[in-house]
Amino acid sequence: MPSLFSPIPLGSLTLPNRVALAPMTRARSSQPGNVPNALMAEYYAQRASAGLIVTEATQISAQGQGYSFTPGIHSPAQIAGWRLITDAVHRAGGRIMLQLWHVGRMSHESFHDGGRPVAPSAISPDAKVWVADPETGIGAMVDSPLPRALELSEIAGIVEDFRQAAANAIEAGFDGVEIHGANGYLIDQFLRRSSNRRDDRYGGPAENRIRFLVEVAEAVAGEIGASRVGIRLSPYITQRNMKDDEIIPTILKAAGEIDRIGLAYIHLVEADWDDAPVIPDDFRRELRATYSGRIIVAGRYDRKKAEAILAAGLADIVAFGRPFIANPDLPRRLKDGLPLASFDGATLFGGSAEGYSSYPALERVA
Repeated sequence: MPSLFSPIPLGSLTLPNRVALAPMTRARSSQPGNVPNALMAEYYAQRASAGLIVTEATQISAQGQGYSFTPGIHSPAQIAGWRLITDAVHRAGGRIMLQLWHVGRMSHESFHDGGRPVAPSAISPDAKVWVADPETGIGAMVDSPLPRALELSEIAGIVEDFRQAAANAIEAGFDGVEIHGANGYLIDQFLRRSSNRRDDRYGGPAENRIRFLVEVAEAVAGEIGASRVGIRLSPYITQRNMKDDEIIPTILKAAGEIDRIGLAYIHLVEADWDDAPVIPDDFRRELRATYSGRIIVAGRYDRKKAEAILAAGLADIVAFGRPFIANPDLPRRLKDGLPLASFDGATLFGGSAEGYSSYPALERVA
């Protein structure tokens, strides 16, 4: 039986355990320019005992931004900033993947010089994003405006932005990248009829709606090698106006294409709020039958639940988000049954080291 603490090959990597750090937006990049910094390097290096680190979502272009102070991977300064982080993680013995992000309609006009965010169709997400005053750092959740529909001629440029961002990630020292295709952001918007009502090759039947995802995956894998690429999907999450009765067969069609391309893993997002939809085992088994790579799961797992899904053969790696915030040495605490600290919700987004890199690891007793 696989254990949460047994090693596992993942594409071109070998992970020493199956505890991953899930991507979490923390909004600590330096301004102006959304540049990763030494504080972020300290934060990620503290968590290098994870079998795998997946970074916070990182915009592939200026157009891809939707939240204040989130980092990018499209400028020389950003690439240099991320190099501080990958060097720190590798010195600490860790492995780190960069999550590539284009938010699509989940954005605000303040990030687009007063223009509108872009999306497959001009349909509101009926959702909010975090926007902060660049001088004070004080932010609030504000409504996303109605987006404008992308022109067909623009789509190839966004695919190219994903490819270039993957190349930049390797230049910055990352072990690979994770394509963000979940949680109501641009790739997910293309997948769902509720947000993609185009009547061209990117809309209509599921075969068309997966086309953007496939083109991005092929471009990224072609640039850096499929063994260094994963993708995140959220089939059962309906928030942000994403409810779609056809999404499950669409996701499974996409999984077949992901398998053909040979991506190293699929990262399944499971909702982590009360009364959220549960991913049924039938879907997990069908995904296993369709896709032959590794499967990562994330969403309100503890050690018992994580060990159970590994033992059932329905996942290979379990990612932890919130427990990692206040417990930088989470793998050790889980393995040894040590107490978990609680985090301060007021310090999640933006700010200083307080509530970010200030949480200590437990001292070892001789």
